[in-house]
Formats: sequence, structure tokens, C-alpha cells
Amino acid sequence: MKVLQPPYRNRISGVTLDASFLPVLALQLHLLQASTMQMAAPVCLIENGRSGLHIRPEALQLLSKIRKPVVVVSIVGLYRTGKSYLMNKLAGKNSGFSLGSTVQANTKGIWMWCVPYPERPHQTLVLLDTEGLGDVQKGNSQNDSWIFALAVLLSSTLVYNSLGTIDQTAMDKLHFVTELSEHIKTKTSSIHGDTEDTSEFVGFFPTFVWAVRDFTLQLERNGQPITEDDYLEQALELKKGNSQEEQMFNLPRKCIRLFFPTRKCFIFDRPTSRKNLPHLEKMQESQLDTDFVEQAKQFCRYIYWTSQEKTLPGGHVVTGNLLAELVKTYMDAICSGKVPCLENAVLALAEIENTAAVREAGAHYMQLMEQKLELPTETLQDLLDIHKICEKEALQMFMARAFRDDTRQFQGELVKTLDSKKEEYCRRNELKSSEVCLAVLRSLSEGLEQKIKNGAYSRPGGHQEFVNDLKEVEERYHGTPKKGIMAENTLKEFLQSKESISKTILQSDTTLTEKEKEMADAMVKTKAAELEQEVQKQQIAMLEQKLEDQRQSYDMNLQELKEKMDNERRNLLEEQEKMISSKLREQEAFLKEGFQKEASQLSGEIQELKKKKEEVQKPSWFTSAFEILGDVVSVALPGLVGKAVGAVTRWLKRL
Repeated sequence: MKVLQPPYRNRISGVTLDASFLPVLALQLHLLQASTMQMAAPVCLIENGRSGLHIRPEALQLLSKIRKPVVVVSIVGLYRTGKSYLMNKLAGKNSGFSLGSTVQANTKGIWMWCVPYPERPHQTLVLLDTEGLGDVQKGNSQNDSWIFALAVLLSSTLVYNSLGTIDQTAMDKLHFVTELSEHIKTKTSSIHGDTEDTSEFVGFFPTFVWAVRDFTLQLERNGQPITEDDYLEQALELKKGNSQEEQMFNLPRKCIRLFFPTRKCFIFDRPTSRKNLPHLEKMQESQLDTDFVEQAKQFCRYIYWTSQEKTLPGGHVVTGNLLAELVKTYMDAICSGKVPCLENAVLALAEIENTAAVREAGAHYMQLMEQKLELPTETLQDLLDIHKICEKEALQMFMARAFRDDTRQFQGELVKTLDSKKEEYCRRNELKSSEVCLAVLRSLSEGLEQKIKNGAYSRPGGHQEFVNDLKEVEERYHGTPKKGIMAENTLKEFLQSKESISKTILQSDTTLTEKEKEMADAMVKTKAAELEQEVQKQQIAMLEQKLEDQRQSYDMNLQELKEKMDNERRNLLEEQEKMISSKLREQEAFLKEGFQKEASQLSGEIQELKKKKEEVQKPSWFTSAFEILGDVVSVALPGLVGKAVGAVTRWLKRL
């Protein structure tokens, strides 16, 4: 273990620590509480070292353990502007994220703190405190752009923290927003320059909150009071003209307006005197400026009340383990010199999540079957009824977790998996039934077997006695309950095993004439044929039951798929309507400000979005999915080829 050396001090315990040991200690503290996911302190998620950005695997592992939906709040901004203080307040603490007290940036890379969400027990609040942007002592300033891009990609709410006022200097320092199109792509095609997809940023970018620290101006315009939001929108107004200076003035403002449809502004007074700022995290609220304390509370309330679960395009909610996969996917792209692509990330996540969804649903099915099923069942239908209940639960579990299964590959895998497991339970049911039936027959035929062994039937009149004893065994066997579905087949095999003995006894019975012996032998054969026919009839009935179960299973899959697609369509339409409304608002604002070119550009984007919306509203949006599922299931269950086509046709008629 490292030797702890001064002069660095842990602000939680007061113990003197070597600076490089602090991230390790934070991780160790959290590992002790991993089972409850109550993080005692922030941990470094993405480290900015001499060799560039890289993931801390211990932190990624901690994030992967979170199965709840996550709300991700990131903060970005210049170094030494008090970002960490706001994040500590959101965590409900005075300390945690390191504040530092010098002109040197204290936070390196991206630090993470996962805490219970206030009044939302089913969600986890993930706070991401990013390295201060613009540190002149930094080895590679390019990492600033990547850190900013990662904060945008990972967040539900993005807080931009700055000092003083929102003026041109503040806008110039926010040049990272103008570089987002170089560091983020929404589609694979746009990576190769085929299309420009910045128009789609609005569909997945987070809520944008501008926190202005140490604000000293009066919130007024033309002598009239204005709100903080009015102040932000005023600062985002464009300047007319075509000179390079005017274009540089407008570019960051246009990017913020077009990329972040939901915007909010908060202003903060200075919390305390300059000499007390180094001790801010140790000070009680009563020692701080009262206006600042109230402003910080309003900020936290807004973040708590308005921040939404992190979602992927289409509305799929991101859990902690999915967020960890997102981090890994984006970082893999960055480290390999590529541009992070949202479409690639979603497809990679879908592959991982859908594979896990099939595995989880299959395991849940088996768990339910073990709980509910008692072997042997009296009939096959009894087993199939229990199977149907367990299958539905497993299918619903899969549907709740799976997403972007456009080829229905994973749903088809689940259908095949559950049908295979059902067949295994059917085999186990038959085996158990056979064991029970054989045990019953052994018990009932003990006297019969003893007589055969002793030669008791090898005498005049012995054959009729044998027939009577065998009939008594059969009758008592029929009267024994809970033998299961192999009762007739096991009896048939038992009686067949006694046919040679019956013939021997029959031939040695001197009291019977040849004619009587022929008649007795014919009766045995007739009975055996009738029993064989009954067994075959039962097997055909069970086969039909299984085929009917597969048909019902397929209908259930269609029903669950329709419900999932209904939900996905609602989410898509909401997203598209949100994007259209956002662009219409900005178009109206551009027209009012006299920027016809920008308004015209938005008009084309709006028309394209409306076309996409119309496509989603057409019945054909369902048709292709149903037909694909029919093809996939027909391969998984060959006996359903014709019936699957018929089922799809029925569903399409309903639509």
C-alpha cells in the first residue's frame, strides 16, 4: 500500500493523503457499499492522463451494477468557476466533488457520483462533474472538446457554468458547442460525409441550463424587469450582417438555439467574500450570502423536478448498466480516432441488451415453471396451461427490456428458446409419468408375478385364472389416480410383456379345446390392437394440442409486439412532434429577428420531419414488423409455416 504523505488532505475524513491515492480511496470506499449502491464519495469515471482519456474500469463496474433507470446531470464550464459546489448541493452534501482553492483546475477528466434520486425511489441520480475547460496548463486541449461532447451525449440535463455575465466573451469561451458537429454524429452515413445530421441533434440532446455565477447586473431591459430566462434568450439573439465578425458572433448562439430546444437560466450572487471562498465547503449555509443560498435551492429544485430519465431515440429508458455500455462505446470510438456515433451506440447497446433480455426471460420462464409445475401432470393440457402463463410473463419481461429488434431476431430466439424448454418439460413429464406408472404396475402385479414364478398357472384352468388376475391388475391400475399422460402407453407395454407368458399358459391348459385356445388368443390380439389404437389416438391429440399451443404462442407474440410497437410509435411521434415544435419556434423567432435564410433552412428540416412522422403513422409501419416476425417464427417453429402466414393476415385485417 502507498505511504500517505502530506500536504494533501481528504475533505471527508481529514486524513492526510497522497494526491494520487485519492481516486483509489474513493473507489474502495464505494466498493464497500456496492451492494446497496450508496456511493460514499465520487469516483473518477473517465481519467484525463498524459496518454489521453481513458475509462477507469472500477468506476465502470460500479455503474454497471445499477439496474434502475438513471437521470444523468452533467456540469461543464471553465475551470475555477465553482462547478463542483453545485454538484455537491445536488448530491445533498457540502463536500464530495473536490472544489479546490487555487487557480489550478482541480477536477481531471469526468468524475461520477451516483446517489438516490430525491422522492424518486425507482430512479438513480448520476452526477457527472467534468474537468474545467480552458486550463492553460493542460497537456492536450483537444480533450476539452471530447469531454464536452461526452457530457452532452451522456446527459439528461447539461449545466453550463460560467462567471460574470452572458456576453461575447462568455460566448467565445463556449466555442465547444460549435464543434459538436465534428465530435458527434447521429447516423453512420454522416460519418463518411454523406449527410449532415446536426438537424437531428435536437432529438436527443439534453436540457440546457446556463448557471451564471457571481452575477452583479440588474435584470432589466429598456428599464423593465426581465426574468433570468429572458436574459438568456436576449443574449442568444443574432446580429444582422454577413461579415466574418458577425458570423462568428452568431455561430455559438445559433448552435445553442438549434441544438438545445429546452433552455433555462439561473443567476447566482457571490456566495461569500473572496477570502472565504477557499473554505466554502466547510461553511454552513448560515455563513453564506442569503440570496446565494436561496438561488442554489431554486437551482436544485428545478433540476430535481424537471430532469428526466436518460433515454435513447425511440424512448428506451437507460439504466445504469446501459449507461456504462454507452460510456464504453463512446470511449472506444474516441480512443480509436473515430467520431462517436449515436446510431452505432444504440445498435451496440441493442445487441447487448437484447441478448441479455432473451437470457433473462428464459431463466425467468424456467424459474416460474419450477415453482408452478408439479410432475407428472394428469394431462398434457395441464402442463400447456401452466406453460402459457409462464411464457406470457417471460415474453413481457423480454419486451420490457428489448429494443431496436428490427429484424425480430431476438424475439424469434426467445420463441425458439421457450418452445425448446417447453418440450424439455414435456419430456420430463413423460419420464416422470412413466416412472410413476411402472411403480404402480410393479406394486399391483406382485401377486401375479409371484404366481408366474411359482408356476401356479401351469395347470388345467390356469389360463382363465391368469386372465382374471391380469384383468384385476388392469382395473386397479385404472383406478389409481395421478399417473400422468403415459398411463395408457405404459399399460400397453406392460400387457405386451405378458403376451408370450399368456400364450405359454394358454397352450399348456388341457381343459381348453383348440377352438377355445384360438378364440382366447384372438381376444388378446383384439384387446392389444384396441389399446394400441387408443395410444395412437392420444398421441395424435397431444400433437394437435402442441400445435395449437404454438399457434396461441404466436398470437401472443403478435399481440405483445403490437403493444410494444404502439408504445414505440407513440414515443417516436412525441419525439418528432417535439422536434417539429422546437424548429417551428426557432423559425418563428428567426423570422421575427429578420433572418430569412436561417428560417428557410429550418423550413426544409420541418418538412422532412413531417414526412417521417407521416410514415410512422401509416399501417405499413406495423405490417413489415408482423411479416418479419412471421418469417422468423416459421423458421424457429417449422410446424407453423402456414399458420403463421394466416395469423399475420388476420392481424393486418384488424389494423
